[in-house]
Amino acid sequence: AAQAGNDCRICVADSGEGIPEEALELIFDKFVQVKNFSDAAEGNIGLGLAIAREIVAVHRGKIWVESEPGRGSRFYVSLPLAPSETG
Repeated sequence: AAQAGNDCRICVADSGEGIPEEALELIFDKFVQVKNFSDAAEGNIGLGLAIAREIVAVHRGKIWVESEPGRGSRFYVSLPLAPSETG
C-alpha cells in the first residue's frame, strides 16, 4: 500500500497464468469466470470481484487489473483518504 496523491493505493500481485485480454473487461461482472485457469476452484460462482467492485464504489474508490498472460496479474484498489483534521 502507498499514498498516491489524495488516495491510498493497494496492489495485490501474482505470478500466475495471467488473464486473457478479452476477459479483462468482464471479470468484475457478476457470475463471470475465466474457464481456462488450471487453478479455478470447483464451486466458485464468480461473485468475488463483483462484490469487491461494489465495496470499493461505496467508498468512492476505483478497482482495476493489469495482466500479462503467462506472467501474472496486478489488482489495484484506490480509495480516497479522509481530509486531515490537523491540516
